[in-house]
Amino acid sequence: MTTPSPQPGATPKPGPTTSVPTGATRTPPSSRDRVLARIRTAVADAPEVPEPTRAYATSHTPDDPAAVLDLLHENLADYRAVVHRTTEDGIAHLLMRLLAQRGSASVLVPPRLPPHWLSAADPTRIHDRAALTAADLDQVESVVTGCALAVAETGTIVLDGSPDQGRRRITLVPDHHICVVRAPSQVVASLPQAMGRLDPARPLTWISGPSATSDIELDRVEGVHGPRALEVVLLTED
Repeated sequence: MTTPSPQPGATPKPGPTTSVPTGATRTPPSSRDRVLARIRTAVADAPEVPEPTRAYATSHTPDDPAAVLDLLHENLADYRAVVHRTTEDGIAHLLMRLLAQRGSASVLVPPRLPPHWLSAADPTRIHDRAALTAADLDQVESVVTGCALAVAETGTIVLDGSPDQGRRRITLVPDHHICVVRAPSQVVASLPQAMGRLDPARPLTWISGPSATSDIELDRVEGVHGPRALEVVLLTED
């Protein structure tokens, strides 16, 4: 856009002006502004910050699958989870026994739980459906799921909502949760190793033992925020 030049002898029109009300004073810079200004001045000629070295250890556990599995077992038990070990040949009878010992008449089943896991069990299967309300789930006595990962150093089970685990609510409402962990493929030593294998876009549930909380008197109460009983089956793979 071209601005025409004023004609010779013409008086230029005054531009817009900003008027300050009579008696008004300019607001002085705040303490924060002054501090930030000094910081900018001090680092104006500073060299570029080098990239940090990230060669730290990602695990404090020996790189031995048997040792990692033993550590997971120990830490799960320390969190008051009941831990069992079995193989593919023995899992059906183990789950049958665990449900019978619990006296469960019904068991909640995620959509893609391997069918042979519960092939010997007697309880009525309740298949997870979106129509099931929290009240419906509260009537179910046990739930059996798989998992996404297990972290040995913290004794933590991670669920990510995959079809063998189902929706988050089905593992929070029933009072008894049996979680099957395939070993060694689903077992990692540490949290840094776990984070590299998990999808942060999925609904991750981190479980360290059965639900427990303590009041101001340090009286432990279990089952307030989830199942009172957690049983973990370490399923050894061939």
